Amino acid sequence: MDSTVKCTILLILLGLVVNAFSVTDYEHCENVVKKWATNSLKHESKEDKHALKDLLFFLHVLRTGGRTYFHCFLKKLYSSSLECPRSYDKLRFDPSKEKCRLLVTHDDYSISSKLPRGRTSVVTILRNPIDRVFSTYEFSVEVAARFLVHPNLTSATQMAGRLRSKNKGVSTLDIWPWKYLVPWMREDLFARRDARKTRGTSDFTSGDPYNMEDIVMPLLNYINNPIAHEIVHNGATFQIAGLTNNSYLPESHEVRHCVDKYNNLGDYVLQVAKKRLDNMLYVGLTEDHRESATMFANVVGQQVISQLVNSNAIGKEANVNNSEQGTSFSDSELDQNTNSDEKGNETTSSDDNEVNQDNMTVEKLMDTYEVCISGLRKTQTRRRIASLKRISPANFTKEARNRVPQMVLQRIQSLNKLDVELYEYAQGIFAKQHKQAAEKLFDARTLGSIFIYWGGIKLWDACLWTMPFVLLFIFLFVNAKRRTLKLKI
Repeated sequence: MDSTVKCTILLILLGLVVNAFSVTDYEHCENVVKKWATNSLKHESKEDKHALKDLLFFLHVLRTGGRTYFHCFLKKLYSSSLECPRSYDKLRFDPSKEKCRLLVTHDDYSISSKLPRGRTSVVTILRNPIDRVFSTYEFSVEVAARFLVHPNLTSATQMAGRLRSKNKGVSTLDIWPWKYLVPWMREDLFARRDARKTRGTSDFTSGDPYNMEDIVMPLLNYINNPIAHEIVHNGATFQIAGLTNNSYLPESHEVRHCVDKYNNLGDYVLQVAKKRLDNMLYVGLTEDHRESATMFANVVGQQVISQLVNSNAIGKEANVNNSEQGTSFSDSELDQNTNSDEKGNETTSSDDNEVNQDNMTVEKLMDTYEVCISGLRKTQTRRRIASLKRISPANFTKEARNRVPQMVLQRIQSLNKLDVELYEYAQGIFAKQHKQAAEKLFDARTLGSIFIYWGGIKLWDACLWTMPFVLLFIFLFVNAKRRTLKLKI
């Protein structure tokens, strides 16, 4: 047989084998993902989602502003004794703690397997996927840049290790996913700084902070890196689905692998994530900040107040936040030469506002929130400026973000298709919740206005007293009209 014919036959057979293997592999993956999705949907609660249960689980999706809600809303309502030992500054979660009423964490939805079934309400916030990727990149750089005060990477790593073992608190490096993203970026920043020293030049080829490769990893390189694929892209969907690389589910890695390999299987993950959003007590949007905060106070805050006020749980530790400030530290403490504004933990400014919680209302909660968030933003801005000075002239601003090439934006969107669809779905849920909350608030205010005092007399009583005079006036007016009409005729 001619060698050409033999080669052709061999290639055909090889192709058939590869194709058969691919079909088998796809069918296996489809079965794995389908099985997970079916089990996940089967365990979804059928109870009233609008009523706050015994435990409130705040599922903090990465870079959505959830920490603001934690410090400026929830810490003003729940005393420290009611927090589950996993809320940012407490890493070991103990589901057996009887008084555990609040859990706020970056852990994905799979942690709910350790929570009391049927007695847990879930809330979350979502953000525009493109903005969320930008924010994740910027925060990774910001935190990693705090270590550049050290002469080299070895010194920075050793100092971080000593501080973390010495302090009882928790560093950003202890929290998922920053424990992966920050060391990665930190190593890259030191490598680029060392390369600049070796070249002996301070000339920079680009004025775009998102593409200043002499100083910091370009955004395009960041989003195309396997680490970003593993943690950042479609992060909201996988976090709500319970499929991050920090998941409690043993099958999560295989499900993720199959979805990454066969993109169409992502539809099953979306189905689960959407169903879970449907069953949540509250879904907020970072972009609609004011409306989200107001709705959170009225939907969640009001129920927390009603639930805890009877047990006198609110206000037992009015000054608890100040006492906790020494239990955690931020990576800015690694800088031995920073000023006092840069030092301290992540909660410094937000927790300085002592609040009288004995008679907490939704209105007081919102007032407290406004004061708290103002201080928190000032602290975050100071810390951000101090960090970015170390990688000057790279500076992330809204103006610089608006100048990022369209090609990069399209790449981010294509890598986050699941998140884009989930965010659009969340916008629909938010609109419905906003409408329901507005109608409920209008009904409550309308009913309450009947009993408002007006000049020392209840408005209802005033109406009863004035009604006869109004009827008499109408009667006289109608009769006068009739007489006028008869005269004209």
